[in-house]
Amino acid sequence: MEARDLRDLVQFDEEGPAHQRLFESDRLWSEVVCLDLNQALGPVSDFDSDALVLVVTGKVVVQVDRSRKRQEQWETALVPAGSELTITNASEDPAVILLVVAPPPPRRAVTE
Repeated sequence: MEARDLRDLVQFDEEGPAHQRLFESDRLWSEVVCLDLNQALGPVSDFDSDALVLVVTGKVVVQVDRSRKRQEQWETALVPAGSELTITNASEDPAVILLVVAPPPPRRAVTE
């Protein structure tokens, strides 16, 4: 078993969203995304993978294709394969997101 503490991955970057890899296997990929004030992730998409977005802390707007929803701590969103995802910090406080993707996206998509 591999175990990690999410708090160890919370780091912010003034230049844009901070990405910290959590776990990666042949069947699953996950990362912690830290969004400071006025930062956004995306749009990103993968035609072969579903994604789960979990708001660990803060308030964000999750947009999947043309649907938008304001979400707070502990709320989740499912992003079906082929959908376009954008996550925007929606408050003056930092936001921390857990992003889980299965199956893992192609290596080129992960490094962007």
